[in-house]
Amino acid sequence: MKAFELMAQYNQWMNEKVFASAERLSEAELAEDRGAFFGSILGTLNHILIGDIIWLKRFSEHPRDFPSLIYLRNRDQPKSLAEVVHCDLSALRSERKIIDEIIVKFSKEIAQTDADSPLNYCNTKGERFSKNFGQLVLHMFNHQTHHRGQVSTLFNQLGHDIGATDLLMCIPSDPRL
Repeated sequence: MKAFELMAQYNQWMNEKVFASAERLSEAELAEDRGAFFGSILGTLNHILIGDIIWLKRFSEHPRDFPSLIYLRNRDQPKSLAEVVHCDLSALRSERKIIDEIIVKFSKEIAQTDADSPLNYCNTKGERFSKNFGQLVLHMFNHQTHHRGQVSTLFNQLGHDIGATDLLMCIPSDPRL
């Protein structure tokens, strides 16, 4: 679906901008608890990755059996939403790039019939749910945007501007206009 493809492109574009900005900070600045939901910039970037992995692992159980998600089936389930899987920005960025590529490929595999179908899954507490698959995919993208907004605020508090973050900025101009 084109909307999911656009959101996947936006996610990848924004993550590149965020990580390029993060590389300009010291390890201490990245790791310092700034009172954010997940403490530090590094903690929040880890959380975004963890959230994506959790959702993509759930999506990998969809009856459609999306080929792009095979990698996630074999990955360990994160232990908590606050888990820090990478203390090193370089390692975090490397896995982020892998997951972003998977999300881009996955977005191209989703048909309208998939989006309209239910997905049965368990949350991190083991509670069972059945919800509209397309709405769950939208939730994953919304979750990313929400927490990247927090990271953007943390950068601003440090005097670092990551630049334009609007979805419109990653949409190519129509040459016919």
